Amino acid sequence: MTLILTAGPAEEPVTLGVARAFMRLDDTSEDTLVTALITAARATLEAETRRAFVTQHWRLLLDRFPEEAIVLPLAPVSAVAAISLVARTTPDETLDAALYELDLAGEPPRIWGAEGGAWPKPKRRMAGIAIDFTAGYGGAEAVPQALKQAVLMLVAHWFETRLPVAFGDAGADIPLTVAALIAPYRRFRL
Repeated sequence: MTLILTAGPAEEPVTLGVARAFMRLDDTSEDTLVTALITAARATLEAETRRAFVTQHWRLLLDRFPEEAIVLPLAPVSAVAAISLVARTTPDETLDAALYELDLAGEPPRIWGAEGGAWPKPKRRMAGIAIDFTAGYGGAEAVPQALKQAVLMLVAHWFETRLPVAFGDAGADIPLTVAALIAPYRRFRL
């Protein structure tokens, strides 16, 4: 299974102005750094929670169809644009939507083969199935406030602590307050 970002978010969940106000920064000389930290914090927290915050487009590549449902690795998912069979030399063959059912509101989002139907055989052994989907809460205004707050707190933490933070022998990747904010949104692998 390979997950590829095909179109990233058009905006970040928090703006530079909001981050500067949160950190009480009047000087604009660090704006480039703060902007980079916002993007890095969002990406880090998306990876920790296995959620897309702002709308983005992804492609999931599979070697074969599973016996049960296809579990999408990100949430929330708003749409599946296409499921295609990928070939080396011919154009991709998009499957008819009647061949599958979507459970996008489920946790995790899943795609089921149609009742009584069988998935077609992929045209190649590796990465022969492509699923194009849209994930994210919507625009920045739709991102839950707790996730926005976690982004702000992580940006502020990284801004103030520019070296790795360690407690004893273990490094602390995410401060406990940030971890507590994202805990209700974490998706666990089963």
